[in-house]
Amino acid sequence: MKFHVQSSLIVILSCVLILEATLAPPDKNKKSKPAKELKINKGPVDRNVHDRNLVIDEPTSESILKESATYYKNTSARLFDGPTLGFVTPWNNHGYNVAKTFGSKFDIISPVWLQVLHKGKHKYEIGGTHDVDAKWIQDVRRAGPPGKKVLPRVMFEKFSENDFSHVLMYESARDEIAELLVQVCKNPKHKFDGIVLEVWFQLAGRVQDKHLLRLVEHLAKVLQMNNLMVVLVVPPLRDQMDFFTQKHFEALYPLMSAFALVTYDYSNIERPGANSPIKWIRRAVEHICPDTIPNYLEKRQKVLIGMNMYGMDYTLGGGGPITGRQFLDLLKMYKGSLNHAEEDEENYFEFKKPSKHLVFYPTLYSINKRIELAKELNTGLSLWEIGQGLEYFYDLF
Repeated sequence: MKFHVQSSLIVILSCVLILEATLAPPDKNKKSKPAKELKINKGPVDRNVHDRNLVIDEPTSESILKESATYYKNTSARLFDGPTLGFVTPWNNHGYNVAKTFGSKFDIISPVWLQVLHKGKHKYEIGGTHDVDAKWIQDVRRAGPPGKKVLPRVMFEKFSENDFSHVLMYESARDEIAELLVQVCKNPKHKFDGIVLEVWFQLAGRVQDKHLLRLVEHLAKVLQMNNLMVVLVVPPLRDQMDFFTQKHFEALYPLMSAFALVTYDYSNIERPGANSPIKWIRRAVEHICPDTIPNYLEKRQKVLIGMNMYGMDYTLGGGGPITGRQFLDLLKMYKGSLNHAEEDEENYFEFKKPSKHLVFYPTLYSINKRIELAKELNTGLSLWEIGQGLEYFYDLF
């Protein structure tokens, strides 16, 4: 009996000790183990993203955070042979460095600098020349490849309906604008190789085709006569909106050095989703240059598939576009692999705390898929814009 009492006391005492250990408040003096800090790799490395097996359909947030600031040390190595244009904007000046570091990847660099301004009755001038950086242009050309072209983007800015009507109706107005563009390109301080013209977006659907064609043809002919290139920015087919057709492409093909097809911005805050569904890109190219026309593969070399280097962050309040840096900040709040939208060939992730976010942003995998499509269709590429991307993206080009 004595043995059983002692045994019972031992069991009871053990339970009390266990209960105290469970319910007792934690020792405030006891230090918690710090979270392991993720090592971020940066700068040039010995192997490209393909050799490091980073081009996968469902990359992890950790691998992106860890490796996205690296790039293959041989920046002159080129994997895509088609014509490639990279836009650079003054409001995202990281692009200025990208254009030099990865210069060999781009045949054309287009700084978003210039505007055609209406300055009173029958008077025009070129604005934005204060942004022109002659030293940077020299550095970009030295970065290669041989024959690198620098073409500033040109928009018509602050034009009223009457202002546009005057330009469309009067040859003298078109002559004056064309001559101003030639002068700014021929300026010995920088010597641009031509322009990227963005006017079709502004006027398509607002004016008759014949007037818009006449304006673009007039400017292109004058520039071409002065040995200057013209790349025309054009809208893709979307839903029922067909503002640039095969007919337009065929009419302008002899005058244009290239067509920058804006195959991004497919979704928006009212209709969240992929930025640039890959099947839509294919349709957009085949719409303006189908395989039924003579020499279609040769003609497609002038078509530059638009590729977004930015993403979209959709929130309950609407959301908006994000750059690479903003993407990485959001990615820190997400653990695990990114989702793969197989139909669109894009990646995305979502989280609900501290607030709900649905984030689409390019990955090595989605970019590589679009490069493969460009090779298949025999087109070039147009990147908007290179300062918004991640460093290791440029291993792919």
